Amino acid sequence: MIERYTRPEMGRLWSEEYKIELWLRVEVAVCEAWAERGEIPAEALPEIRRARVDLARMAEIERETQHDVIAFLRALAESIGPESRYVHLGLTSSDVVDTALSLQILDAIELLDRDLAALEAALADVALAHRETVTIGRTHGIHAEPTTFGLKVAVWVDEARRARRRLRFARQELAVGKLAGAVGTHANIPPEVEEDACRRLGLAPVAAGTQIIQRDRHATFMAMLGIIAASLEKIATEIRHLQRTEVREAEEPFAEGQQGSSAMPHKRNPILCERVTGLARLVRGYVMPALENVALWHERDISHSSAERVILPDACIALDYALDLLTGVVRGLTVDRERMRANVDLTGGLIFSQRVLLALVEAGMARQNAYKIVQEAAMTAWREGTSFRALLRADPRVTATLTPAQLDELFDLAYHLRYADTAYRRLGLLPNQ
Repeated sequence: MIERYTRPEMGRLWSEEYKIELWLRVEVAVCEAWAERGEIPAEALPEIRRARVDLARMAEIERETQHDVIAFLRALAESIGPESRYVHLGLTSSDVVDTALSLQILDAIELLDRDLAALEAALADVALAHRETVTIGRTHGIHAEPTTFGLKVAVWVDEARRARRRLRFARQELAVGKLAGAVGTHANIPPEVEEDACRRLGLAPVAAGTQIIQRDRHATFMAMLGIIAASLEKIATEIRHLQRTEVREAEEPFAEGQQGSSAMPHKRNPILCERVTGLARLVRGYVMPALENVALWHERDISHSSAERVILPDACIALDYALDLLTGVVRGLTVDRERMRANVDLTGGLIFSQRVLLALVEAGMARQNAYKIVQEAAMTAWREGTSFRALLRADPRVTATLTPAQLDELFDLAYHLRYADTAYRRLGLLPNQ
């Protein structure tokens, strides 16, 4: 059964409490790096490490100062006492904010990767379970040629893996800190202090920066989230189409007691996949502000900050939820094998038209002539609902080229599916032979 989930882990990562925890971690790491060089007395470190920030007090100070980092530092000083004079030595606000933001995004990436791993596993299970479930492949929404439902889902497995690779790339882009002062010159904080503090935080220092970590890195991360969201919408849209009354090949979970419509008791609507679709649109919409944040005035302005306070947490939380939701849909998916097979036969054999075309060409007929013959029969079968094979058997141009046995052989499903396991082997879902 699919329920409405709250996602407390991702929400906590983007909470005010956790943000301040990370700001404090950055300040402590810098103090430790200074102490390593004798610029801060070692006996001051225990008190600094024990420091905590009263968020209510910080908010009170911020109402007065209109500056969040100053409010943080003043509230922190009240917690530490005299040793607070050693905190924030040589730093500017963005040193703390941007370095902490990198840590925050890395934590979010870890959760999103875990979500993607769960989706990948669910998709792999369905792909293997339906490895031999014959279904019709569609192009432009129209019946094309036979495939298997498992192969359709194996394509999604591959896409989930690419999404995880993209997240790892985004992680590399943002596994950096910047502790170089007001315009990135290290005027008041030596490079070795930056390098030491970043190492303590598990980050690499940026090779070159201004007052901030450059926002092309964050735009890369947001673009990766947008692409992942697009992939989720792709899967959700396919399931929605397969659940349509006229198709009815697969269906998202419908719980006992669930009701689809206030007016029509028969309704079983794909509301979960529709929800994923809506969330995907939202996440993609956040990519554009991230791209626009790349261009700032000179060494830095603050136009990016207000947008990031919305787009980063919202995108991560929405995508985290959408991934969890779609994973539940995949695990609870109902697949109607019989309906799939019935739909394969729906067009009276039209899906074998390419095989007939190729057989006529291979037998010596000019391609354009063969195409015209096959198309004429196909259009008649489509329009009148008659058997495509029977029409071909009645066409002397065909029977003069192909024997009845040869023609019958062209309508064999196994021919189309004989290489279907190739994708499974390439994905490692089946052993190589």
